[in-house]
Amino acid sequence: MKNPPMATREDSLLLIIDIQDRLIPTIFKADGILLNIETLIKLAEIYQIPILVTEQKKLGTTTLKIKEILMDSNSYNPIRKLDFSCYRNEEFRGVLKETNVSNILVCGIETHICVSQTALDLMQNGYIVHIIRDATSSHKKEDYETAIERLRDSGAVITTTEALIYELSERAGTQKFKRTLELVKNRRGRLDRLNQN
Repeated sequence: MKNPPMATREDSLLLIIDIQDRLIPTIFKADGILLNIETLIKLAEIYQIPILVTEQKKLGTTTLKIKEILMDSNSYNPIRKLDFSCYRNEEFRGVLKETNVSNILVCGIETHICVSQTALDLMQNGYIVHIIRDATSSHKKEDYETAIERLRDSGAVITTTEALIYELSERAGTQKFKRTLELVKNRRGRLDRLNQN
């Protein structure tokens, strides 16, 4: 799609790929990635956006902090897979089809492996893919950056956590936006503290 539309609350799903204990310690800028994913989960809860979580078999469960936030919003029901591309998993395709959305908001790890392969397959099958670049990463910075370039060249929308927050919010002055603004302020403060360390 040459000029994909903006994501909307009514037609989007948040996909969280393989945020697992055995992977996180090796990931470039992991603390920031986890903070952004935490924020995105809370945003999805405010706007009632469905969340789909995957876990690569044999790599442990979703890291505890993210798992707890998902459980609090009744969104922790991971699809466990062996395929690098989530889309090649039959259960994943079935759950995704049931949601009946066209915009897939993608975060997780690693960008050059499971995130890329999933995104490419999703686009091949008619979905609009939004890669949240500050909510995904790889072991090596070069792999992450190359994957982002490839995904952009392949037609994915490359966005950031904050840009997506405002895109989905659509307007100020609502009760939901007031809750969203608290998320934004909290995230900015925590990111500033992370960047000082």
